[in-house]
Amino acid sequence: MALDRQDVEKIAHLARINIDKKDINEYLGNLTSILDLVDQMQRVDTQNVEPLSHPLDAIQRLRADDITESNQREQLQQVAPAVEEGLFLVPKVID
Repeated sequence: MALDRQDVEKIAHLARINIDKKDINEYLGNLTSILDLVDQMQRVDTQNVEPLSHPLDAIQRLRADDITESNQREQLQQVAPAVEEGLFLVPKVID
């Protein structure tokens, strides 16, 4: 894909990025390289490749789902500014 200076300026404007005029050529080169790489990856034949959820056959070690702390709701609600029917009351933030 071929980009020019105007494309880079438009992309910067849409992204709300302020770039110096002297840096446009560097951005142009970088964006062109990225788009060329995407084009190259699009051309790879993946017809017979099975999708992977993860590239490694690693097994995630999980911790045991055990209760390690006692229920302290009563103690915590004693110092809360507002409580009703076992629930913490908070100020309304969305109309």
